[in-house]
Amino acid sequence: MAHWIAVDWGTTSLRAWRIGEDGQIIDHRASDRGMNGLEPSQFEPSLISLVDDWLMPDTPTHAIACGMVGARQGWTEAEYAAVPCSPSQAKPTRAPVTDPRLKVTILPGVSQTKPNADVMRGEETQISGYLTQHPHFDGVICLPGTHTKWVHVSAGEIISFQTTMTGELFALLSNHSVLRHSLTGQGWDDTAFAEGMASCLARPANMASHLFSIRAEGLLSDQSANVARARLSGMLIGTELAATKPYWLGQHVVLIGASELSQLYATALSAQGITHETANVTEMTLAGLAAAYLSLNGHRT
Repeated sequence: MAHWIAVDWGTTSLRAWRIGEDGQIIDHRASDRGMNGLEPSQFEPSLISLVDDWLMPDTPTHAIACGMVGARQGWTEAEYAAVPCSPSQAKPTRAPVTDPRLKVTILPGVSQTKPNADVMRGEETQISGYLTQHPHFDGVICLPGTHTKWVHVSAGEIISFQTTMTGELFALLSNHSVLRHSLTGQGWDDTAFAEGMASCLARPANMASHLFSIRAEGLLSDQSANVARARLSGMLIGTELAATKPYWLGQHVVLIGASELSQLYATALSAQGITHETANVTEMTLAGLAAAYLSLNGHRT
């Protein structure tokens, strides 16, 4: 049986880890039952269907969950902690459950009102995990993803952050715009990525016209899908870097995200002379969930 269960519940997927009394991972499971496909009443049965045999018959097993499960459209809304704050400063929220074998705590997100309204859910747990391993860290953490976060961390607190929709824009343009005709397949071209990134970092105001040139070059010059795909990615990341320059310029940046996407950001930052390091996103998520579990249970293991 599980001593407790770590849960990362995002927009499109659900991941759960069975944690033993010694804090080690015993088992890991995943499903595609993400927040987007569920009504509030479906969260509990979705989790139980994944971990039913991990639950003890006489004592509730505690599940600690982070991510979009705590969104307004999720299981139950978890409050936000306002910056500046520690990544887990706000009070966690108990999710309503009917199965006596289960107790579920949803971790809070983080919010910001100035200079622009912004929120995060899930990334704060990854930041918390990183800080458990680097408690004296002071600098910038970038979390590449569908909605990439640039976060200034100091003295154990999130001071400010900025979100860009770069990943979502790439998906929308690739699948639902005229560019989809030029972006078939999953190929890549490093030179095209670098050129697209440099052009839009230098002149972000020209991005909209540069985007259409991808389609035009496919029609007039038979540009390959590999080149088109890489150029689009480079353009979007270059525009993002132009918008987030106050976060990364002159900084050493920590990247926490999926390895392939983090590598693109590492390449883009290296081209600007920015030093960086990467941290495994799953390990940071689990470290953050473990820190929350220990905090909620009086540091008992």
